[in-house]
Amino acid sequence: MRVAHRQEDLMAISRTQPKYELRARRHGPGDTELEIWQLPSPTTPQVTAPIRVAGLRGRNLELVEHRVLKKLKEVGVRIDILPVDGMGSRIAEEPALNLALLFRTLAPMRSRDAMRLVAEGIDQMSREEAAYWLGMAVHRKNPRRVLTALRVLMTDPKRK
Repeated sequence: MRVAHRQEDLMAISRTQPKYELRARRHGPGDTELEIWQLPSPTTPQVTAPIRVAGLRGRNLELVEHRVLKKLKEVGVRIDILPVDGMGSRIAEEPALNLALLFRTLAPMRSRDAMRLVAEGIDQMSREEAAYWLGMAVHRKNPRRVLTALRVLMTDPKRK
């Protein structure tokens, strides 16, 4: 019954939205990598082959894994049943944008406290805000500057 519900959710994804896929790859026991890929669709004619948007692995993934699993559970994706070789599961645009932004922002970070603040801030973002920041991070000449600015904004103690 849950599978039928998930099929209906995927059918409900409009043909006017970009297509995204979550891929999980296991490199060893307890070493999983999650990646968001954009797939070719009628909406994105410039995308002719799957494009890796973002990915996260190792310690940084472990620190936010509970958030990622919660978000994936809400959209009906279970990473424990995804194949080992990197095949994925379709995911709607909104969770894909939030996860991709989270992965790109957290990948180079080391401070646990800063990572927690950034993850909380990205979780609170609206779809439009997440799309804006991800678009800036993907399509700008210097994406590292954009992601650094986002990290500074999210970890600023005066933000609250």
